[in-house]
Amino acid sequence: MAAQRWLLVVFLGFVLSACHAERQPPVTTPAPPPAASPAPAAPAAQPASAATPPNDIKWVQRSAEYYAAALQTYRDATVRVEQQAATRKAGTWAAILDADETVISNLQYQIERIGQGYSAESWAAWVHRKAATPLPGAAAFLARVRQLGGRIAIVTNRLESECEDTRAVFRTHQLPFDAMLCRPDKAPSDKNPRFESVVMGKTPAGQAPLDVVAFVGDNILDFPGLTQAIRQGGDAAFFDFGVRFFLVPNPMYGSWER
Repeated sequence: MAAQRWLLVVFLGFVLSACHAERQPPVTTPAPPPAASPAPAAPAAQPASAATPPNDIKWVQRSAEYYAAALQTYRDATVRVEQQAATRKAGTWAAILDADETVISNLQYQIERIGQGYSAESWAAWVHRKAATPLPGAAAFLARVRQLGGRIAIVTNRLESECEDTRAVFRTHQLPFDAMLCRPDKAPSDKNPRFESVVMGKTPAGQAPLDVVAFVGDNILDFPGLTQAIRQGGDAAFFDFGVRFFLVPNPMYGSWER
């Protein structure tokens, strides 16, 4: 009997040991920590032409106001030449206009030079591309002057060496003109002597004196005898604007920068 009890005790101990072993949680290997997320890549540098345009360029490029202002300027100038033509013989009178940002737009050049600015080399390359386009209202005004018997003189500070490319732009867009007076290379930018040559009948616009009834420009220097100093003269100094002088807005560049 003693031997049987001993065997029973051993058997029960074995069973309890097995049950205890079954209740133990399985041994697991800890999972490795997650890999660190890679740092975000720095944004690729944008070329200057893709940069956000400044407000002056955006206004010219996108605004209805700029488009309306250009049309308004040319419509007002058209009223002027129609009134003046009614009392003058064909071929005895003229309109003088600037070229850049007056008759033709260089907005694309300004966009391409964002962050870089103007340079003589880039400007010469732009002129040679002959990619400028007409401003709103310009073509209709020039056609009306021609129809009424007026002469058209373009007085521009593009260099004489750039003049043929400029004439090509006018011809491409069917912008009529009788004389294009560019600035002689290495000569002063003063337009007044060229204005006077038109009045005196010393240009292809006319071989006899001409009565200039309208000037159109985007810069105060596009009007005879005027500079930025006119602002000091108050309202009276601007009497001719809207009468004989017609200004196209240009917030991108001009003599006001200096």
